[in-house]
Amino acid sequence: MSIGILTSGGDCPGLNAVIRGAVMKGDKIYEQEFAGIRDGWRGLIVDDVFSLPRRRVRGLSKEGGTILGTSRTHPYNGVGGPDAIRAVMERHGMEGIIAIGGEGTLSGAARLAADGLPVVGVPKTIDNDLSGTDYTFGFDTAVSIATESIDRLRTTTEAHHRCMVVEVMGRHVGWIALHAGLASGAHAILIPEVSVTLAQITEWVLLTQARGRAPVVVVSEGFQLKNDKGELEDIAAERGLDAAGRPRLGGIGEALAPLIERSTGIETRAATLGHLQRGGVPTAYDRVLATRFGHAAIDAVMQRKWGQMVALSGIDIVTVPMAEATKELKTVPRKQWDEAAVLFG
Repeated sequence: MSIGILTSGGDCPGLNAVIRGAVMKGDKIYEQEFAGIRDGWRGLIVDDVFSLPRRRVRGLSKEGGTILGTSRTHPYNGVGGPDAIRAVMERHGMEGIIAIGGEGTLSGAARLAADGLPVVGVPKTIDNDLSGTDYTFGFDTAVSIATESIDRLRTTTEAHHRCMVVEVMGRHVGWIALHAGLASGAHAILIPEVSVTLAQITEWVLLTQARGRAPVVVVSEGFQLKNDKGELEDIAAERGLDAAGRPRLGGIGEALAPLIERSTGIETRAATLGHLQRGGVPTAYDRVLATRFGHAAIDAVMQRKWGQMVALSGIDIVTVPMAEATKELKTVPRKQWDEAAVLFG
């Protein structure tokens, strides 16, 4: 018998550390064999599976990306579903699946578990938006990359006395923007959870300039501007849908920069960090958290905790029901943004 491992959805620093943690402990403590599933649920549907021995995962914790590959294939697509997946599992003697992914991946895994498949989840997303865990691995790396990038942009902005608008990822939550903005000393942080007007942004920018500083505005890709009537304005260009049918976000920084320039008279540039935040080696924190998640995931499999997700609670690794962990996004509380807003302008 073997245990299957897959990584699904967007890539994320720390995925390889989870794989290594699960395989190393599974081999050493439980004497289990592992099967790597290529490209997420796609590999489990079309039977793209290979042997994953311990020697294959040596030294993986520091490597970015995922050796298994990933895709946004849903387990309940046209040719998928529990019966097709169960047949592939039986063919390879898999007694359980460790599914590493974000909200979409784990929602699918929870549905499979409800249909009787032996699945354990591991939370992965740079967005930190899963409600069942205090932190997800990948988030710390994304914040570190964004912070360093903002620090670098600051020097050129100061040299030219410009305003810089820096767009970061996060989809419909503002965790990356909030943490990177605070760490880099941004003069305004714009997040999806709190809509503000152009007049308010203008005030912060002008106050910053009046103090002799070059304003830096950090904006999360899901932010929406509020007009004078209190209505939300979608000022970013439509970018279509991704493979999972979700709207592609991005472009708010490019759209916001000329508005700020017109309202303040300050030359304003925009920089979109994009996939830089998801690439490269994971931070030490993410390597440790991902390894602990991998260890906990194999423990959960051996204890037959199907339908459960490993999670961080304080400093402890626990298990929580996947269905509960994915039913709503973990958004930034208004109180945390208000604490940051004291420093704006």
